[in-house]
Amino acid sequence: MSDKLAARPLATTYADVTDLRASDPQIIEKAWAARTPRATVRGNGRLMIVAADHPARGALSVGGKPTAMNSRTDLLDRLRTALDNPGVDGVLGTADILDDLLLLGALEDKVVFSSMNRGGLAGASFELDDRMTGYTAAGTAKFGMNGGKMLLRIALDDAGTLPTMTACA
Repeated sequence: MSDKLAARPLATTYADVTDLRASDPQIIEKAWAARTPRATVRGNGRLMIVAADHPARGALSVGGKPTAMNSRTDLLDRLRTALDNPGVDGVLGTADILDDLLLLGALEDKVVFSSMNRGGLAGASFELDDRMTGYTAAGTAKFGMNGGKMLLRIALDDAGTLPTMTACA
């Protein structure tokens, strides 16, 4: 079964992604197991990673446009275009984005980093309480990702810093 999973994208449209997630939740774990990973650094030793974890905390603005990254499908389209570029080695993303890219076949032979915590919503009174909301370190390793990113923001006057520090520890 793994060979069949790795041989083609499991979804070709966003409707397919939704149908797969709803009808066969275990397909994501099977797809991670079947994915062809790659070494983190190869060739000339340079690494180009596209970051796709900003929307998870509601950071959707670009320049003067407050909703520039508001559309999930537009984001996925842009990520798929970037990952098709041979100069782009991989992606850093939240679990939902990485899983969708996986089902769409965009992570084959790509460097993948999970973004483990992006729960502190930008501008919220609890912004610094940035708990783990994505893959854990164990899940990152289990699914053969190249690594994970954990963000620790510290504000000496914000009580949300303490639970974040505890979660990161």
